[in-house]
Amino acid sequence: MKLRILPIATTALVSAALLFGGWFAYRHYGVEQPLDRAAAKVPGVESARSDMNADNVTIKVKLSDFADLANVYRTVKEEGARAIGSKSLTLVAENSDNEALEKIWRSALFDVAQAMDRKEYTEIRDAMAKLQSQTPGLTVSTDIDEENVYISLRLSGSAKYVILPRQGEQLGVWPNA
Repeated sequence: MKLRILPIATTALVSAALLFGGWFAYRHYGVEQPLDRAAAKVPGVESARSDMNADNVTIKVKLSDFADLANVYRTVKEEGARAIGSKSLTLVAENSDNEALEKIWRSALFDVAQAMDRKEYTEIRDAMAKLQSQTPGLTVSTDIDEENVYISLRLSGSAKYVILPRQGEQLGVWPNA
């Protein structure tokens, strides 16, 4: 019996294309797009884009200036629970490029990092209140849950959103700060 290479190779190539193409199509249309749509429906979210890997779901959201960051995180986690499954959720809020807000945030970063390191989260609220009283026109809101600390800074029509994980091993320079 003589094996024909061309039909075998063609069959293997078509099978692989169907298998991996179907997997990518399911992941995109069955998991990521519904998650994107669920995140985009949350009040305050202008757009959302998700990215998944084996153990983490990252959702990048563009938020309006009035968004409630903690509510966005909780709602996305609840609405996308089926798609997220047992994976961890990372919400990345895209910030406006306001140099004044960045400077204000950098001035408070040491106090915030120290409070996170000591796990004395009321110091974060106190540091943000002090920052708000020192800066005219600045509005600050803080919130906390069992997973994250949420900080929103608003100044003259732009906003900066920061999500700080409460787990000790993730402390350091925060990539989303």
